[in-house]
This record gives sequence, C-alpha cells and structure tokens, in this order.
Amino acid sequence: MSVYRAGCVVLLVLLGMVLSDNPAFAQVDFSGEWSPRFYEDEPERVPGPELGDYLGLPINDAARERADTWAASIQSMPEWQCRPHSADYIWRGPSQLRITKEVDPVTRQVTAFHAEWLRSVDNIYYLDGRPHPSANAPHTWGGFATAKWDGDMLTIKATHLKEGYVRRNGVPRSDLATVTEHWMRHGNWLTVVTIVEDPVYLTEPFVRSTDYELDEHQLVAPYPCDVVEEVERGKNVVPHFLPGTNPSLKDFAAAHNLPEEATRGGAATMYPEYRSKLATMPTAGKK
Repeated sequence: MSVYRAGCVVLLVLLGMVLSDNPAFAQVDFSGEWSPRFYEDEPERVPGPELGDYLGLPINDAARERADTWAASIQSMPEWQCRPHSADYIWRGPSQLRITKEVDPVTRQVTAFHAEWLRSVDNIYYLDGRPHPSANAPHTWGGFATAKWDGDMLTIKATHLKEGYVRRNGVPRSDLATVTEHWMRHGNWLTVVTIVEDPVYLTEPFVRSTDYELDEHQLVAPYPCDVVEEVERGKNVVPHFLPGTNPSLKDFAAAHNLPEEATRGGAATMYPEYRSKLATMPTAGKK
C-alpha cells in the first residue's frame, strides 16, 4: 500500500470517529470524589422537608393523597431501614459522591460511568449503545440508564426504577417514571440536572439541579446496614394516616405564615408568576 493510500485510510478512520454517535474520546472526565454543598436547599436535603410541604411540586391529586397518608415513622420499619434512595433522588441525599469510569482496553473509549453514594446502589450509566430492556424487566433502585454525549454534556435516560419519592415527606414517584439527567462539569464543579416525568403522579416534568465540588481528600465510607427493632409496635402494624386524619398537614403553612392552598403544591407553584397570586391569598397565620 502506498504512503498516499495509507494516509487516506487513516483520514477516513479519523473522520468516522468524529462522525460516530459514540466519540472515540469522552469530552469530559467526570470521575473523581465529589462533595455535596448542602447550603443548596439544605432544609430539604439534610434535616428533611416538613410534613405537608408540597410547594413547587407539579403533583396531581393522587400524589397529594398518597403524601397526606404518609407517616414518617414508616422509616423505622424493617423493610425501610436499609432501603437505598432511588437513582433520581439520591443526588439530593446527604452523602458524598464517587464517580468512576469503565474504559474499553482495546478502543480506550469510555463505555460506562458508575456513581456511588453512602446510601445507594451502584448506579451504572452505559455509553456502549445498548438498548433499554423490555418493560417487563425487573425494576431496581438504580434503574437502567444509558448515556450519550451532547458536546461536553453527558445526557442520561433512566427507566425501570422502583417506586420512590420526589420529596422525602411522602410525595411519591411511580415505577412508570422516566428520568433524564444532564451532567455538566466546569472545572472543579459538577452540576447535575434531573428531569422526572411520571404519568402517574406528576402533571408536568419535575426539574431540579444539584451541585458538587471536587474533593480529592474525601472518602465514601462503607455502609453496612443492620435491621433492628427501632420502635415497639403491634404485629402487622404499618404506620400511616387514613385520608383526612393526618393532624400535621397544616403545620407547615401555619409555621411559615403561608396560604394553605399554596402548600398543597401543583404545577402552578413552580413558576415565578405564582408569587403575585400568593399576595392575594389568605395565610394560615403563625402559631
């Protein structure tokens, strides 16, 4: 083969790499130890949201009723004590983050990223073009996630998630939901945007962004979890409230002098123009 022909072959191979859906080299390396910054929505993420706070959530009546019947003590049940946060919520969890990557030894392309928190399963994001499984495939806490590059941004589509929650005060997210994530790195900062679409409990997509800072000295500690008897209760008792019997639902509105109607959530409460409506609504009054 002549030098000219060999050069043409090399150029064609390189052109194919550039035009391929899966680039030969990832634009950004997301691997590393990432530390959350809890001053971002700290009351919701660390101590946890208040009961009856559904502000800013595009929920429907079915989600509202599920949340109204939720009792916080359910988390002391054996089935809940070691339950991990699901893949869409764990970004808001109180934990450091470790991201690692899989590299094909021959092509040296990144074929997957792994994300791991203190209280989570190993969340895998595949970049090798594999299809999503059948709708009848098992659902897991991490779901099944595939990823693709959009320039320097990694876009992820996750399905097959077990039922979870969009807010840690009983607001549910069904197992039919799909989650889109966008990962963006700016130097030592990682911004992740999650978009949850749920045909069962949400009337519009629910969008959140979360930031992490690179921390080369941190460690995601192991999380051995043992189930213990935290609360003595009768056999077959599951903490809950029957519809209309939860005594704490109005406490949030009263404590913060907010209109009770607003605290019930809904898509309208997500948007800035809702503030003008708030000014015309009667408030619950502080206790």
